[in-house]
Amino acid sequence: MQRMSIFEKYANILVEYSTNVQKGDLVLIRAESQLCLPLVKEVYKQVIQKGAHPIVRCSMEGLTETFIKYASDEQLEYIDPVTKLEYEKVDKLISIGAPLNVKNMARANSAKMAKRSSATRELSTLMLNRAAEGKLNWVIADFPTNALAQEAKMSLDEYTEFIINSCYLDLDNPIAKWKDIGKEQDRIVNLLNGTKKLHIIGEKTDITFSVEGRKWVSCAGLNNFPDGEIFTSPVEDSATGEIYFDFPAIYRGNESHKIWLKLEGGKVIDAKAEKGEEFLLSMLDMDEGSRFVGEIAIGTNDRVKDVTGNILFDEKIGGSIHMALGASYPETGGKNESGLHWDIIKNMKENSKIFADDKLIYENGKFAI
Repeated sequence: MQRMSIFEKYANILVEYSTNVQKGDLVLIRAESQLCLPLVKEVYKQVIQKGAHPIVRCSMEGLTETFIKYASDEQLEYIDPVTKLEYEKVDKLISIGAPLNVKNMARANSAKMAKRSSATRELSTLMLNRAAEGKLNWVIADFPTNALAQEAKMSLDEYTEFIINSCYLDLDNPIAKWKDIGKEQDRIVNLLNGTKKLHIIGEKTDITFSVEGRKWVSCAGLNNFPDGEIFTSPVEDSATGEIYFDFPAIYRGNESHKIWLKLEGGKVIDAKAEKGEEFLLSMLDMDEGSRFVGEIAIGTNDRVKDVTGNILFDEKIGGSIHMALGASYPETGGKNESGLHWDIIKNMKENSKIFADDKLIYENGKFAI
């Protein structure tokens, strides 16, 4: 049997494993730019070979920047019916990131960005609800580009190797590996399901969440690729205490660094950042749900060791946790709605503990169960 190329293996995971494309499925393939054409073509080919029906949507660099700069309030709040129909009808969604410039929105008007995010909330809610109902499978993946490599302070070759390694594409059968990862994470999730309280302690951090009645989910390559995390959505009014995030928090090309948050009754009541505080506050004030916690998660991918500036990878760092402000996941029982879902990462490798119902489950970057 001839060995598959890297692109063939990458596409095979996205089509066969992550989204489980079946004959007759309507499959939307989104490409951020033409830089990822080799992977898009391979995904397209494999979708056709499955007997499914692919649609390709390829974006162009600079359109979002132009839209935010010149759009009126009416245009910012408009959702075109064609895009909405796609969200309502497609069976599978494969989205491939390949930016030419990761900073193209860094100077964009944050108030207009917040207004646009609030308007598109109905689309993300629709997608998440359909996924929770089992009507839609979706996955987000990235293709190596110079922009991503520069953000990670790597050469393009180094970053390509980083993606290959993080995704286990160096193995002959990466799908089998991801299934094994899923089994181990399922074991942990099964132990956590049914717990009522989560307590996190670390640097400038002492915070509790109620997770009573909420479902923990294992992520092993089905929605994000690469993957490696377990997560839940805490009870909306439960987060109480303070938490400090030492890793850079990047959202839509903007960066806030060394974020400290104080929460009461589930809501952020005080927020500080050494860098990008104005942007942080503007995102917190996006809408009624943006100051609440939509997700709390533990990263498990030990092949992702350092911050790269790409949240798809960084939130999976083994020995880290991340907390998302804004929208929660319906599949966990989460009810918070927002145009924001901003994952902010905290290093847990030193002087850090997590307790579930007062039982130590995690210490200094490793599970204790």
